[in-house]
Amino acid sequence: MTPFPTKDEIRDWIRDNPGRASKRDVARAFNIKGAGRIELKRILRELTAEGAIPGRKRSDRGRDGLAPVELLQVIARTDDGDLLAEPTVWEGKGTPPRALFVPQKGGPALGIGDRILCRLSPVEGGDPPLEARLIRKIGSAPNRVLGIFRQADFGGRIEPVDKKSGHEWRVEPGDRNGARDGELVEAIQIGPRNRMGLPKARVTERLGDPQAPKSVSLIAIHEHGIPDSFPDRVLEEAAKAEPVTEPGRREDLRDIPLLTIDPADARDRDDAVCALPDPDPENEGGFILWVAIADVAHYVRPGSALDREARKRGNSTYFPDRVVPMLPDALSGDLCSLHADVPRPCMALRIVIGADGEKRAHRFTRGLMRSRASLAYEAAQAAADGDASAVPDGLAEEVIAPLWQAYAALKKARDRRAPLHLDLPERQIILSDEGRVTSVAFKERLDAHRLIEEFMVLANVCAAETLEQRRRPTMYRVHEEPNPDKIEALRAVLEEVGLTLAKGQVLKTSQFNRLLDAAADTEDAEMVSLSVLRSMTQAYYSPRNFGHFGLNLKRYAHFTSPIRRYADLLVHRALIASFGWGSDGLTPEEEEQMEEIGEAISQTERRSMLAERDTNDRYLAAYLADRVGAEFEGRVSGVAKFGLFVKLDETGADGLIPVSALGHEYFRHDPDDQTLTGEQSGRVIGLGMPATVRLSEAVPVTGGLLFELLSIEGKALPRGKGRRAGKGRRSGPASGKRKQIRHKIKRNKVRKGSRG
Repeated sequence: MTPFPTKDEIRDWIRDNPGRASKRDVARAFNIKGAGRIELKRILRELTAEGAIPGRKRSDRGRDGLAPVELLQVIARTDDGDLLAEPTVWEGKGTPPRALFVPQKGGPALGIGDRILCRLSPVEGGDPPLEARLIRKIGSAPNRVLGIFRQADFGGRIEPVDKKSGHEWRVEPGDRNGARDGELVEAIQIGPRNRMGLPKARVTERLGDPQAPKSVSLIAIHEHGIPDSFPDRVLEEAAKAEPVTEPGRREDLRDIPLLTIDPADARDRDDAVCALPDPDPENEGGFILWVAIADVAHYVRPGSALDREARKRGNSTYFPDRVVPMLPDALSGDLCSLHADVPRPCMALRIVIGADGEKRAHRFTRGLMRSRASLAYEAAQAAADGDASAVPDGLAEEVIAPLWQAYAALKKARDRRAPLHLDLPERQIILSDEGRVTSVAFKERLDAHRLIEEFMVLANVCAAETLEQRRRPTMYRVHEEPNPDKIEALRAVLEEVGLTLAKGQVLKTSQFNRLLDAAADTEDAEMVSLSVLRSMTQAYYSPRNFGHFGLNLKRYAHFTSPIRRYADLLVHRALIASFGWGSDGLTPEEEEQMEEIGEAISQTERRSMLAERDTNDRYLAAYLADRVGAEFEGRVSGVAKFGLFVKLDETGADGLIPVSALGHEYFRHDPDDQTLTGEQSGRVIGLGMPATVRLSEAVPVTGGLLFELLSIEGKALPRGKGRRAGKGRRSGPASGKRKQIRHKIKRNKVRKGSRG
């Protein structure tokens, strides 16, 4: 006999199945029959009184058609950052009424699309006239739609710009909001999804011509829900901020020859560095390093409008044509930016290192600095290489030379530590003044870049160590070890190129580095690097320390970029509170919320990464749209049951070859080996194989590219009989091909010798 469910079990089921709170629904779910329905009715009555179930009777509803407790969906955000919600199901006349969501202390962070069970109350003269207070967050729904509006007799349809979306959306005549045919629009789903027919949507915003160059990043901003305009209250706070011109209680660091080294087009400069020979005779050949970081905490106080907006954004997002900053330009581009020859408040770190690059001591201070110069990476590198004219007079010998000497020492320590040697080439999309792609080039990696990175890594380690020693909570940057499944997939890829990752050992970065070094300067170098990168877990923020595997560090906390990362601002506040440097340190409320904040800013970081990647895909598709029919060289970058992904050598663009276009034979997919094998020919296609393709389709709005495979490893695919890919036992020619590949792997191992 099925046991009768408890009240909590029924409450949880209703929470997980919104809109199905009737007695019949619950009775069916728990197989309640006969006399049990009387007890069920009593429990449902209690849950309704407690607000766990929205009012179900029309008589319970007020004149506005809403019950005291309703299931709502967050549909928009006001200029002040407040959330607006409306009923998930609306049967009244006109447009659904909106309610202003009133957050409660300690409540969950909500976003557009979240479904929430709320208690509603009228507000006399309010706009909107209702307030909603959270009872329980039910879940999130993918209700936002971004796409191209296509007019039709019945109203219209929306073609989504997301290439992964599998359907269109129907728009009724009264829900088009004036949208015109071919316009880029944003919409929200209305009503529940039906089994039959297209889901319905209402246009909420018209965004203009989708083919306009500036629309490319705008699509990503709206598609991923990245806030791109600041509420008036936030702008007002930023405008009222005043510069700090005198040290006061700060340590005066204006005589230290600090300077900034950034990209040539940088607007925000949040870190400055310098190195001085250590005069201590006991540290012969050692250096005193200074790392000074913009004191954003001085301007962005806990609980302020600036702080709330910065936490909501989590980080700045960078596109080829624009930046969506975490802070308004009055701060990020001015008062918090360490411009040359102006005093700026800073959080500074003095580090003593030996000639071997090992840290001997460090201390933090809150100071006032003045940058000697704002240099581009290229100028600093030119000065280090002997062109003193590339920088202002005196800097080459006085500042640049000791910086490079200190970097040489730090590099020794770095080599002993052996972080991952992943230094993948980064492609840069070059735009014209009109916003159109003119070229795609590799970003040059200079020692100037590596110098700044090494200084910043050391500063981040010092921050984590100091806060841990002082027993203060902080936000760690965590990178855990790769999981076993990904390591097995990596082993399969490595075997294809004759390399081996031994089993049964504790994973260390040195093992991966040996593989990367063995593949260096070979045609497999980039593929091996990408495969190692894909085997890694994704880094995230947490108040709990699990170390940083990639950097081979036991503790690590982001300290060096508070203009563009909220995590760094929290670390600054933790240091301020730890040393008693002011009232703007980490608050007890923030300490309690560290876990929640860490999850939120990890999500905003991933959101930005996806938006940046999608934007690059769309720019590349637009760049290649005029070259449909052209042939390109590339390498297989992904293998799936439905086809192959190929990355082009020239631009780094990724495109799909559907399995149906691989020839007239049946291909079997092996997810472990990441291969497709032709059943008739035995042809094996795997990661990293060189391929010649023809571009058959480029869709800038979605960023989608379709290729036709001309040859793989210099050979055209044989013609067979089947068409589809699938799974099954290999036999015949495929088995023979496997033996050939194993023989090739063995031969490669012998040829590569100790490099494996």
